[in-house]
Amino acid sequence: MAGNFRFNMVRQTFPQMFDNVVLRFGDRRCQWWKSGSESTASLTYDQVGRIVSEMSAGLMSLDLQKQDRVAIMSSNSPQWLWADFSILNAGGVTVSLYPTLSQREMAAMINDSGAKVLYVQDHGNLQKALNLWDDMPSLGKIILLQDRFAGDNPNVIGLDELRERGALFLARYSFAYEERWRSVDLFDRMTIIYTSGTTGEQKGAVHTHFSMNAACALDLKSMPPLSEEDVFLSILPLAHSYERQCGQMIALTVGATIAYAERPTTLMEDLQIFRPTTFMATPQYFETIFTAIKDAFSATPEDALAWQKAVQVSLKVTEARADQHGFIDMSEGIDFSSQLPPGLRKQYLEVDAQFFARARALLGGNYRFAFSAAGALPAKLCKSLMAMGIRVIEGYGLIETCNTITLNPLHRILPGSMGLLTSGMESRLADDGELLVRGSNVIKEYWNNLELIDEAMTSDGFFRTGDIVQAVADGYLKIIDRKKGLLILNSGEKVPTAKLESAFFLNQYIDQICVVGDDRSFVAALVVPRFNLFLEKFRQEDINFDENALQHFGEMCIKVGPDFIANQMLTTIVDQEIARINSTLEVGEQIRKYVIVNRRFTELADEVTPTMKLKRKVICSNFADEIDKLYEDALDTEE
Repeated sequence: MAGNFRFNMVRQTFPQMFDNVVLRFGDRRCQWWKSGSESTASLTYDQVGRIVSEMSAGLMSLDLQKQDRVAIMSSNSPQWLWADFSILNAGGVTVSLYPTLSQREMAAMINDSGAKVLYVQDHGNLQKALNLWDDMPSLGKIILLQDRFAGDNPNVIGLDELRERGALFLARYSFAYEERWRSVDLFDRMTIIYTSGTTGEQKGAVHTHFSMNAACALDLKSMPPLSEEDVFLSILPLAHSYERQCGQMIALTVGATIAYAERPTTLMEDLQIFRPTTFMATPQYFETIFTAIKDAFSATPEDALAWQKAVQVSLKVTEARADQHGFIDMSEGIDFSSQLPPGLRKQYLEVDAQFFARARALLGGNYRFAFSAAGALPAKLCKSLMAMGIRVIEGYGLIETCNTITLNPLHRILPGSMGLLTSGMESRLADDGELLVRGSNVIKEYWNNLELIDEAMTSDGFFRTGDIVQAVADGYLKIIDRKKGLLILNSGEKVPTAKLESAFFLNQYIDQICVVGDDRSFVAALVVPRFNLFLEKFRQEDINFDENALQHFGEMCIKVGPDFIANQMLTTIVDQEIARINSTLEVGEQIRKYVIVNRRFTELADEVTPTMKLKRKVICSNFADEIDKLYEDALDTEE
């Protein structure tokens, strides 16, 4: 495998890539998903190839022309890939929309992109589109990604009808489909991906076949070797470039299997079912994995104590294995207990047999490594997972760069860093520390906005990432904060929000925290406790609270009543945690005031992105009254 992976790096369009992998891996499994509570289903590359050709020809029968835009509004599923390549193979441009968008947000992106066709996952999103049909003049057809559409609306067809149209088109015009996908040029637009809007207005980043192909080649050079034997678990939204390019496109390029997680809350169950070798994730998912492992070994107080001791051993081991600069060799196949002092080696082998081997089994048993991006992975969490043999490769990238800019090589991981600049990228730092990058994977335009791309680029072609970074060791980089994420107090002092908020990552009692303070005299915060944990504590202690005020999303409690957050046990614990974190911060960075809020920041309220980044502007607007009360003190010099 190690000797052949570079042969997958070919300068080609994605229709060419798709045709090649169907030809080479036709009999291999391509897609794998849950078909029932205790069953799975799969399709080979040949079968997926046939479905895509029929859907693509179906779009052509609807008079879709080259470079016409087609939107997909769906959660992760086999159908997402079919829809994506049906568009690309017809020479179209895929517009990826999150299925959680409101109907107004959906309509705005449809209109901005000028999409002629919209794929929707279900009747809920179909109804969103129908409600605003008259407000989307470019839209000519909606395709429901289910077998058939039972209604009589002529503007809507089901997946089966699209495929039937395509099969007739293929039979009537023998080579039209082949001619269409072969006519796609490397520099044709391939996709429009709207940015999350965490720091301002959403922008339509345009990638060509050339720029996304360059991104895939860059990843294949930087990642450990991958092959058709690998199983990728698709967890993050395919509407985002991270999962779609680093996950879906890389998996297809090497002929691997793509397995689809049922939903984020079933991660541990899905790991057991599909036994993946790799996946793309954000730090929050590794927190979920670590917490699930901890809970599995903490059934009793005695078990919990033994587990805590095992974690302490794991941290000692990673420190012992690190070189003088903190680099750790996590190459596949190494003996992690080698080169340890005899006493520590004995401890490690004991806790590995008692806990860590079983922890690895919770990931399915075939796990090789996973990637973490879209936020900083805490160094302590990274070290703990690595000592268990759970390899996590942290990297950094943007939608505009089609993801990877930096990556930690597996043989030299530096916990707490985003890694080295990848081969094929150039970089430099602006005077204020902003990272500027240049490479073939960088976009050349924002859709319908020439001014924005001019602002985003330097005169010599470097893209302004908007992130303030610093070098930590041997060229490895660490993000300090988003340039627009820095709080600027009225004293002129700059406070990095990422540093403060990441300090609470994996906190036992605090689930989310949003720090505020722009143009104010001090830093304050909105604090969301871990409601589920306090629910359990209150019930154990027979503490009464308003059960009717509780709201849940699946098993997660997302809202409580005012009496819940006013409980003295909860407020005391939260206050202790804030004080503990404050003791690790510079004086000007410390949280002087905070308010405990009674609900989580949610994607439904447009307060977090699908990759769980906080939308500070929206949160501050939604909690404006609470924030104003924090600054009502007469000592606040802004008054």
